[in-house]
Amino acid sequence: MAAPLIELCVEGIDGFLAAQEAGADRVELCASLMEGGLTPSLATVRAAVKAARIPVHVIIRPRGGDFLYSQAEFETMREDISALRAEGVAGVVIGCLTPDGRIDEARTKELVAAARPMSVTCHRAFDMTEDAEDALEALIRCGVDRVLTSGQRDTALEGIDILRQAVAQAGDRIVIMGCGALDAGNIKAVRDGAGLKEMHFAALKTVPSGMRFRNPHVGMGGTEKDREYELTLTDPESVRATIAAAKAP
Repeated sequence: MAAPLIELCVEGIDGFLAAQEAGADRVELCASLMEGGLTPSLATVRAAVKAARIPVHVIIRPRGGDFLYSQAEFETMREDISALRAEGVAGVVIGCLTPDGRIDEARTKELVAAARPMSVTCHRAFDMTEDAEDALEALIRCGVDRVLTSGQRDTALEGIDILRQAVAQAGDRIVIMGCGALDAGNIKAVRDGAGLKEMHFAALKTVPSGMRFRNPHVGMGGTEKDREYELTLTDPESVRATIAAAKAP
């Protein structure tokens, strides 16, 4: 099997630079990975595009939580896509569902049309659908280029049967990009077990803040107070090891 394309999920410009230097083939640029990834600032996107030697895909997700968006939220997503297209971004990452757990085809088609000629990925909103087979056909009808999925389970190892079925169902119509707690110890098994041509992971480590003064009385945004003095960063060594494992014969 040919070596898979490796996409790194990163937070902010430092995460992008670390992933690029460690050998990623492509990056999904986000803010707030603690919430599963939100749309980053325009200045962050511009910095990444300016420094990029690899394609930059940007998540279009205005908030955490579910993928059932108000009309006002949807309009901001469409405007974000237009702004990113003007910045020379290679691709966007989207996902909209209906209340009954299906792909919102009307909104997805609208976002795909707004995005072209950028590449379009459906993120793990797919994993929250009621029926994976129906959802995949819906994304194909919408013209989406790829879908990011862990096989509707917490990890790719748990979801490997659905991943394998999705690859077979997709054929050459859409790319299945596997994800879900992938690391150097399991990525090759998932690659081979599901027959994946693209894979996605976030190699993160938590390090102490450089702050010497620490106020013990305040926690921002409802987080644990200790969290104010920790940083979650892309770990270049873990990226390199996982990429090497993924691309091993």
